[in-house]
Amino acid sequence: MKHKKALALLLALVMALGLFTACGSSSSDGATADGKKNLKVFLFLNDHEAPIYKGMIQKFQEAHADTIGNIDVQVTTRDEYDTTLTGMMTAGDLPDVFYVGPSALSQYVENGYIEDLTPYLAKMGVSTDGLMQEILNSYRYDGESAGSGDVYALPKDASVFAYAYNKDLFDKEGIPYPDPQDPYTYDEFVEVCKKFTKDTDNDGAIDQWGAGFANAFMLYQFIWSNGASFTSDDYKTITIDTPEFKEALQKYVDLTLVHQITPTVEQDASLGVYQRWLAGQEAFYACGTWDVAAFMDPETFPFNWDLCLYPTLSTGKSYTWLGTVGYCMSAKSPNKDEAAELIYYLSTDPDGQREVSGITTGNSIQIPNIIDLAEGEFKDAVAAGTLKYPSNVDVIFDYMNGTDYCAGRFEELNYTPNSEWHTIFFDGLDRVKNGSISVDDYIAEVQPQMQESLNEAWDSIS
Repeated sequence: MKHKKALALLLALVMALGLFTACGSSSSDGATADGKKNLKVFLFLNDHEAPIYKGMIQKFQEAHADTIGNIDVQVTTRDEYDTTLTGMMTAGDLPDVFYVGPSALSQYVENGYIEDLTPYLAKMGVSTDGLMQEILNSYRYDGESAGSGDVYALPKDASVFAYAYNKDLFDKEGIPYPDPQDPYTYDEFVEVCKKFTKDTDNDGAIDQWGAGFANAFMLYQFIWSNGASFTSDDYKTITIDTPEFKEALQKYVDLTLVHQITPTVEQDASLGVYQRWLAGQEAFYACGTWDVAAFMDPETFPFNWDLCLYPTLSTGKSYTWLGTVGYCMSAKSPNKDEAAELIYYLSTDPDGQREVSGITTGNSIQIPNIIDLAEGEFKDAVAAGTLKYPSNVDVIFDYMNGTDYCAGRFEELNYTPNSEWHTIFFDGLDRVKNGSISVDDYIAEVQPQMQESLNEAWDSIS
C-alpha cells in the first residue's frame, strides 16, 4: 500500500510539472475502438532533442495509420527518468517502448521487464549488420553475461566522450593547437596547462585554468591509459588495488593538488567545471557527441573550439569511454510486433538518422547508428560545412574505431548486473581530490565495500 501511494504521488508530481507530453490522443488500452493498436513510449530527452524524436515518431505513426491508432510519447528529464521508470515497474505498468542502458540490461532481462528482440527482427526479415557492432553487442545477453547472445535492445545512439580545447585561449597565449593524431603525454599536458592557469584580472585569485575534470566522466581516461581497470576481465573482481590503478589515480588528483592546473574541489562546488568551460575559463574540457550542437551554438559557447585527444600515461595510448542508451520493449506489451517495428525504425531508418545526426538539419545531436551513413554522408557534410561540427571530427571516429594511438572502451559497469559498486568509488572521490585522504588509504577503505557490492550484484542474477 505504501508503494502504491508513493507511486501515485510521484506520477501526480510528474504530471503537474508537465513532464509528460503526448503525440496523438492518450488511451489506457492497447487498442482503439476500431481495433487499431496503441503504443506508449517513455524517453528522456533534452529540450533541443525532443522535437526531432517526437517528429520521427509522428512520421512512423502516419506511415502506419492503417494499423496504429495512437502513440503516446512521454518525455522527461534524465534526472527524473530512472525514478519514474522504477515507479512504472513497481506498478506493473511499463510503456511498450523505453530506454535501457547496457549496465541495466541483464537485470531487466532477469526480472522479466524486457522482451528479446531477436525473433521479432527475424520475423520482420531485417538485418542489424549495418549497425555499429560494438554498440549493438552491448545490448546482447546470453543468460549469464552481457556482450553475447540475443539482442534485447537497439541503440538510440553511439556516444564518444572526446576531448575539446578552446582555440581562442590557445591563440591568445600563442600556443600551437594539439595534434589530433598525436596525444600529449601526461607531462606535456601538465606543462601546457600551466601556461593557461593564471589570474587574468590581477585580483590575486586564479580565474583561468588549463583544464577541468568531472570525476565520474574523466577519470577512466587516466586509468585505462595506465593499463589499469576497475575490474578483472570477467567483471567479477574489483582491481583498484593494483599499482597501475593507484598510480593513475595519483596522477589524476595531482593535477589539482600538486600541479594546480584545475579548479579545486571547493571551487568546483561554487561553479562546476562544465560551467567554467562554457564561460571560457578552461582551455580543455570534455565533449560528448551529444554536446556538439550546444558547443556549436555561439549563444551557449561563444568561442572557437575543436576536438583533440586525452593525455596518455604508461601505455602511450589515449583512451576514452563509449556510451549508449538503447530502445527496448516491455515483456508485457500487448502490441509487440508494432513496438518492435517502432524500435527498428528509430534506430535504423536512414532518413531519421540523417535528421538526428544533422546531415539534413545542420545541427547534430548524435552520430548515425548506420556505419555507411556515419562514414559517408555524415563526414561529407562536415567537410562541406553544411553540418555544424568541429573540423577534427575524425577524433570521434578514431576513438570509436580504435587506432594505434587511441581507443574507446565501454565502462566495466556496462558488463555487471548493476552499477552500485561503481557508485561507492565515486561517491567519496572528492576526499582524495581535496587531500583529505591519501590514494592508498582511500582504496583500502572502498575496495572491500565495492567487492561486497559487486558480489551481491552477481548473486542477484545467479
